[in-house]
Amino acid sequence: MKTVKHSNLSDTMQDYEDATAFLGHWGRFQQQVFFLICVSILTNGLGVFFIVFAADTPAHHCLIPDVNLTVDWYRAVIPIEVVDGKQELSRCSRYRLDVVRNLSAQGFLPGRDVNLTDLEQESCVDGWSYSKDIYQSTLVSEFDLVCSEQWKKPFTSTVFYLGILTGSFISGTISDRFGRKPVFFMTMAVQAIFTLAGVFSPSWVVFVILFFLNGLGQISNYVSAFVLGTEILTGKVRVLFSSMAITLGYAVGYMCMPLFAYFLRNWTSLMLVLSLPAFLYLPLWWFIPESPRWLLSQGRADEAEAILRKAAKKNKVEAPQPIFDGVHDDDAPSKERYNISTLVRNAGIRNTTLILCLLWFVMSTGYAGLSLNTSQLHTDPYISCFISAAVEVPAYITSWLALQYLPRRLAVICIMVLGGASLFGIQLVPRDLSDLSSALEMVGKFGITTGTSLMFVYTAELYPTALRNTATGTCTAVSRVGSCIAPFILELTVYSKYLPQIVLGTLCFLAVFATIFLPESFGQPLPQTIQQMRKRERIKCPCMKRKANSKSVVMIESQL
Repeated sequence: MKTVKHSNLSDTMQDYEDATAFLGHWGRFQQQVFFLICVSILTNGLGVFFIVFAADTPAHHCLIPDVNLTVDWYRAVIPIEVVDGKQELSRCSRYRLDVVRNLSAQGFLPGRDVNLTDLEQESCVDGWSYSKDIYQSTLVSEFDLVCSEQWKKPFTSTVFYLGILTGSFISGTISDRFGRKPVFFMTMAVQAIFTLAGVFSPSWVVFVILFFLNGLGQISNYVSAFVLGTEILTGKVRVLFSSMAITLGYAVGYMCMPLFAYFLRNWTSLMLVLSLPAFLYLPLWWFIPESPRWLLSQGRADEAEAILRKAAKKNKVEAPQPIFDGVHDDDAPSKERYNISTLVRNAGIRNTTLILCLLWFVMSTGYAGLSLNTSQLHTDPYISCFISAAVEVPAYITSWLALQYLPRRLAVICIMVLGGASLFGIQLVPRDLSDLSSALEMVGKFGITTGTSLMFVYTAELYPTALRNTATGTCTAVSRVGSCIAPFILELTVYSKYLPQIVLGTLCFLAVFATIFLPESFGQPLPQTIQQMRKRERIKCPCMKRKANSKSVVMIESQL
């Protein structure tokens, strides 16, 4: 009897899109889900790179307390150093103030009566004076993250990415077990609460802890929203949502962030404003439904039907009676549980997962590295950040077009070849054509950003409903390792000016080779079961012809 139920469920899940075709693709229900989820992603674009401004280092030098010095000595008390061929005030030392005060009191003039190079220097024992030409306040100026404490600035970003990595692992598994909608709103709340809490940090240590917790919700919210929309929407609307609309929501938020930072030159004001959109979004819990696909995969067919009947009323269409015949809440699949171990238990699924993790790692490393390096595009950090964000708009539009008309493997291969070739081409540009080098670097970022957008869709299309969020979250988590090492790749310029671009270009071509071994998903419905995923691998991926023993296949599939 249980076998019959399992068969009924499998057949129903295979025909999910046929069973829900009565809704259409673009009714009021789909429009509401489409726009509400896309708007929610604005919070991610606003929050991912705000640390660029909140933790930027203003020009600074040792603070000179209010002591009796002549004008000449006041100007000369900070040593002059040569940095990158330019003279500037020392950031971490000054001439001993007690000696300077005695010389000033005796009427000696610096440079004429006293050779400054003979004077003893000391550290900034009274603190630092920070320029306010660009920022009124940053984390660096608030907590004096300079000189011997300078290592704390990059470490702050690393902790944030570690939070993202941890959140990606945790949220994916939780989402596949407890649902897309709860995790979507929970991670948004985490992001909002800890962004706001960071404003009141009394010390750098407290801020770093809160920033880590902020990272737990940051990209986890994006992944949950992406999977939720991908499973609710169907047909070309799903492709439009997953390849362009949701990513454009992120890009718009990213472009707005430097505008907020430009008008809010204080890091606490910036974080306060960036936390508000997520708080405003939380009441929309009552307007966004749970994924009917996920409910069905858990055997909760009655709840899935209830959502679809409400959707039918919004779309003003008649729902069939019943929608999913022969499926009930007490079906066996509701007892099944999936986690990260499921991704590596079977050879076919394991191969696909490892290749996807490699591709995500490559693209995240390139994306983070090129985004961080865009500070070299323009002397104004606000313009640099805006250019970096604006490049993503055509990238996401290109991704959408590619997903509409090209097979997934071909699209990823072509775009990564473009990205890798442009990065390799930078070293061939003459030194006096710096604008051309910058343009090629932006072409590289365009290619890698397009590839990243493609990978979200490609990954979602390869895995069944019960594993989709776990797989996407795992790939996202692995990709954050690339984000963490990207700043160190940029430091390779100490060995060769173009070495970072060579490394990133090489990784692009490595991704091209790995993509060849992935199954194709173009024009196929989303898989609903493990068996459907494995069948697609056996049929669509002839390059992986390793055959498993038939008995072991049956045993593994029964376990999954």
